[in-house]
Amino acid sequence: MKQSRLHSHHAQLGATFEEVTGWDIPAHYGDVTAEHRTVRQAVGIADLSHRGKLRVTGEDRVKWLQGVISNDILPLQPGQGRYSSFLTHKGKMLTYFRLYMHNDTVMVEDVGEIGDATFQALRKFLLYGTKAKMENCGESWGLLLISGPKAVHVVQSAFGVDATDLRPIDFITAQIGGHQALVVRTEETGEIDIEVLLPADSLVAAWTSAMQAGAKFGVKPIGTHAREALRIEAGIPKAGPDLNEEIVPPEANLEGKAFSLNKGCYPGQEVVARMDTYGNVRRKLVGLVLKDSVVPPHGAKLSSGDREVGWISSAVLSPHLNKVIALGFPLRDFSKPGTELTVECEGRKHAVTIHSLPFYEKP
Repeated sequence: MKQSRLHSHHAQLGATFEEVTGWDIPAHYGDVTAEHRTVRQAVGIADLSHRGKLRVTGEDRVKWLQGVISNDILPLQPGQGRYSSFLTHKGKMLTYFRLYMHNDTVMVEDVGEIGDATFQALRKFLLYGTKAKMENCGESWGLLLISGPKAVHVVQSAFGVDATDLRPIDFITAQIGGHQALVVRTEETGEIDIEVLLPADSLVAAWTSAMQAGAKFGVKPIGTHAREALRIEAGIPKAGPDLNEEIVPPEANLEGKAFSLNKGCYPGQEVVARMDTYGNVRRKLVGLVLKDSVVPPHGAKLSSGDREVGWISSAVLSPHLNKVIALGFPLRDFSKPGTELTVECEGRKHAVTIHSLPFYEKP
């Protein structure tokens, strides 16, 4: 199983590990609720080095990407980023990612825990003769997430860069541990989220600097369980559980974010454009609140009476609401806030109510 360069640091901090896409990563450090509270009130730090990461270089890098992904990246200047997806010819989402435009490179980061899925999907379209090269940086680059009201202060103190005015998902560069790093304003928890994307050789130096600088702000490491609660509370879908080959981007409320309707052809473009023209989105990403304390698994069926109308994609016990909340995809006619449905879990049906997203907004 793959391990981050920080694995021993996590172990020393008392981490309990779990396997995600072939990586051994921290699930929690003993108290998920405290980790969640730290991000909402102060600042937390997470190691996301298991995420898929690509580096695209070469003369045709932008032209090639522009022709295969769903969003328009031609207007991007160095220092700017953009969400996009890569679709099947039926418009279904194979993967969802962020692109960061550098002077001579485009960096790509998966939004979710899907391993090498983006690399494997895109490489099939890198045809012979195209002047572009794609490097899989899954293990050679590391990724840290610093989140919370004090995140900007920690980044300034640790790395000497001011991220105060960064817009999602733009970035600035910094020298960390002898390598150039990207310091990116992202969207992961509903708080101020700043990622540090850098060669893995500098990962330990970056983590150590952030932990030392964050001590006076109450920094704590956070694992996947707390991050998942934060993400779902913020109503943020991710590749894997929520965004996959069962979903077309308009169904996931990604209009104006992850796909373009006027940039020209790309795989799946006709399907997405037709949905926009005729307004025939079949399903809608919604929030759901369960009456009971059971946490339904991914794929649990949603019903209205005896009729199956959709499924749960992600669910968690929310420390903020002290209730079980979920993201799901009911049919459009059953997506209005306040609609009462049931979800089947372990052979029993539990009452669930459609809730507007997000569940939590920063004060």
